[in-house]
Amino acid sequence: MPASAFHPLQRTSNILFILIALTAILYFAEPLLAPMVFALVLAMLLAPLSKKLENWGINRGLAAVICILALILTFTVIIGLLSWQMSTIARDLDQIKSRLGEVTGQIQAYISSHTGIKLKQQQAMIKNADTGSPLGMLAQTTGNFLGFLVNVILVLVYIFLILYYRDHLMKFIQKAVPASEKGNVAGLVHQASHVSQQYLGGLAMMIAALWVMYGIGFSIVGVKYAIFFAILCGTLEIIPFIGNITGTTLTVTMGIVQGGDLKLVAGILITYGLVQFIQSYILQPLIVGKQVDLNPLFTIVSIIIGDAVWGVPGMILAVPVFGMLKIVCDHFEPLKPYGFLLGGSEKDKKPGGLMDRIKKIFK
Repeated sequence: MPASAFHPLQRTSNILFILIALTAILYFAEPLLAPMVFALVLAMLLAPLSKKLENWGINRGLAAVICILALILTFTVIIGLLSWQMSTIARDLDQIKSRLGEVTGQIQAYISSHTGIKLKQQQAMIKNADTGSPLGMLAQTTGNFLGFLVNVILVLVYIFLILYYRDHLMKFIQKAVPASEKGNVAGLVHQASHVSQQYLGGLAMMIAALWVMYGIGFSIVGVKYAIFFAILCGTLEIIPFIGNITGTTLTVTMGIVQGGDLKLVAGILITYGLVQFIQSYILQPLIVGKQVDLNPLFTIVSIIIGDAVWGVPGMILAVPVFGMLKIVCDHFEPLKPYGFLLGGSEKDKKPGGLMDRIKKIFK
């Protein structure tokens, strides 16, 4: 067999080796890299606001601080709304616990009658699964909270530094590549930043719209704490496919626990279906668009990989990070086939389809 025949195989092997090594580095370096990647994505989102403030004559450091304060204010408002609803739920906690006990008893009776596992055996299995002591659970919860707080502070510090030194970082990237690739790399960084800004900004607007639609729908069908579950279902949209299904499942479960009948469950599912239709055929094309042009298969794969490597933070970052990876692949000739593999099909991009007609109507 001629030596040239080994060249494509060798190149594929090298790429697979690099991917495996990169995955291992990401997995073991999660405490260091996860806050930095979060900060990088959020800094890309805040960069247009920072540039606008700088054009108004505000110092870059002060502009970065204002951007961070705006980000903190946004999350504070969301947490405040959830806390307000949680206080309402807390007042009905005893009633919820009582109803949850009844539902659990009915489920255990069903399992016993259909599987032959007696109630005592089920209770023993639950007791054996819950082996942690209250003191150990308290220590673990405290440790997790402190770790989360440290990561939040690190993310805010990294955002400030990235916004403040973004020109310096860009010059480093240009110096680190060959002279023939400087223009290509500059375009690559600009396009990746633009994609992140468009995707995250559109996603934020879509989540706000979902809050309103879920809030109206859940209120009409009679869900208690409708605002809480509307915010929950809308916010979980940051994890495509999985997030909205999880939020709706929790809403249905709470509806059953609250004593809801099949009519309430059907109302929740109809609301979910209508909101998903509006999101997929109106909000997604108009607000978010095709900025992160991943096909559905690799969208799901990216979420699974993100979960395996970094857990929930990885699931949140998966789509924008893989979208930027596709842009990198599209800019370098040897990697273009992989960019094509990650992207949507040509049929989805043809003009004159349903999406274009809907856009024309709503524009």
